[in-house]
Amino acid sequence: MAVEMEEKKAITNDEDEPEIKYRGIKAMPFIIGNETFEKLGALGMLFNLQVYLTTVFNMKRISATTLLNVFNGTTNFSTLIGAYASDTYFGRYKTLGFGSIASFLGLLVITLTAAVKNLHPPHCGAQDVRCVGPNPWQMVFLLSGFGLMILGAGAIRPCNLAFGADQFNPKTEGGKRGIDSFFNWYFFTLSFAQMVSVTLVVYVQSDVSWGIGLGIPTLFMLISCFVFFVGTSIYVMVKPEGSPFTSVAQVLVVAVKKRRLKPPQQPWLGLFNYTSLKSLNSKLPYTEQFRFLDKAAVRTEEDQLNPNGSQSNPWQLCSMQQIEEVKCILRVIPIWAASIFYQVGEKQQYIVFQAMQSDRHLASTSFQIPPATYSVFTMLTLTIWLPIYDRIIVPSLRRITKKEGGITILQRIGIGIFLTIIESLVSAFVEQKRRGMALSHPGAHSPRGDVSSMSALWLVPQLCIAGLAEGFCAIGQVEFYYKQFPENMRSIAGSFFFCGMAAAGYLNGFLITGLHRMTEGSPSGNWLPEDLNKGRLDYFYYLVAGLCALNFCYFVVCAHWYRYKGVEVAADNIGVEIVEKEKENKYIV
Repeated sequence: MAVEMEEKKAITNDEDEPEIKYRGIKAMPFIIGNETFEKLGALGMLFNLQVYLTTVFNMKRISATTLLNVFNGTTNFSTLIGAYASDTYFGRYKTLGFGSIASFLGLLVITLTAAVKNLHPPHCGAQDVRCVGPNPWQMVFLLSGFGLMILGAGAIRPCNLAFGADQFNPKTEGGKRGIDSFFNWYFFTLSFAQMVSVTLVVYVQSDVSWGIGLGIPTLFMLISCFVFFVGTSIYVMVKPEGSPFTSVAQVLVVAVKKRRLKPPQQPWLGLFNYTSLKSLNSKLPYTEQFRFLDKAAVRTEEDQLNPNGSQSNPWQLCSMQQIEEVKCILRVIPIWAASIFYQVGEKQQYIVFQAMQSDRHLASTSFQIPPATYSVFTMLTLTIWLPIYDRIIVPSLRRITKKEGGITILQRIGIGIFLTIIESLVSAFVEQKRRGMALSHPGAHSPRGDVSSMSALWLVPQLCIAGLAEGFCAIGQVEFYYKQFPENMRSIAGSFFFCGMAAAGYLNGFLITGLHRMTEGSPSGNWLPEDLNKGRLDYFYYLVAGLCALNFCYFVVCAHWYRYKGVEVAADNIGVEIVEKEKENKYIV
């Protein structure tokens, strides 16, 4: 009740701004309900899409995997466009509303490809020697559904967390507690949706009917749209403040214009520095990295100032604060690049196909676990690990290291990247065992090759390691981007994680397609054929392990070089203890 009473108070930033009535908890049933059903809809379709393309659309595995990599990559890159459109033009409410409708229409189109006979190829039975693939019109209809899903995800993903936080007053204790509670509920609903999607929904799709199985996520998405728009009258709708990229462009342009000037010997004293009192961004100290940008704050006789001390033309003179904000963004990029290869190692591209050619029977029963359901072990590991890490490991480490989080954010990310090396090596070992048993003790026959007598439960260890890697690296990345970006670029920071996933999707597609073509005519045979028993998927995993090892070395170098936002001289990095001087920061949601 105390939280709710605080949220009812009128809040004004100054006398000219309208009064804002934060509804806080009252808005949560609509936002959390929208989030839950949206995730049930989107994930319910995505988790089993690989099986759908190869069994209903009769696509080759290499083609289906490449298509999904391109689809996932484009979907995640579109979040950057969605974040820009939201912050610059439309605001989060309109962007989320558009995204919800687009996602529903995309799911509806994909559902129709399963429910309408003429919209997918004829069924390919176990005895069929050659399967008929989709015709051009069927592919166009399917890809139109993918396109709508891309539009929807690009609008929803960068805005949903920020929109929920907008409903609370960040200047009151009750509002801050409400924001923390919302974040907890958000990740709980995400885990809940993933668990339901990879178990019940996937089971209906694989063992009952694809039309019904895809219709369920579509219905969930329709309910999500309804719940979202019902709460319209009580939402706090923050108006867009303009493009956050303008300040970045100004620094780069002015630095080029003034590249021939000499910076002062003491730049922290000699550079022009002005910070608006209304700025959301925390005041940053001078740092020595990217010193070529400092010239943008060198004031000349031609640079005029306004009566309040600000520069009259920001395209001729920038402040040191602007430059330090751009430096924050530039410092993040090398760390972001390391996250791309982390995603390549952590996401098991062929895990579903390995399960399809393994013994999926539950104990000695006739029930077979759907191939896509095995990814639930990654989620279970993550769900079990996070409370243990937060409640037991972090307090223990805090007493030893005297750090608030037990270890630094970069150390947490580094552990996750290292685990991808272990995951890839375990994956290679398990695939060797699966393939060996398939050749020596084959089980049932399928159109794409004999099923190995090895239990698919042997895939669980690598999936559990993937869950641990995600618990360290993925969550660490989200926290890292959120804290290291300027406060007025939080939507962009939210999209950065998805952009890393996008780049990883394209890189995965390039690796798989390139290896398929390079090894197709080699003496050792194709590494990634339709029948995994005739290929060498284990070699592919060894290659990924090598790439992950190189990526880990690259990350350690970048982490040693990195300077945390608000730290004047240095920051603690992986394996290095450096005395740091932290400045006061204000993180405003």
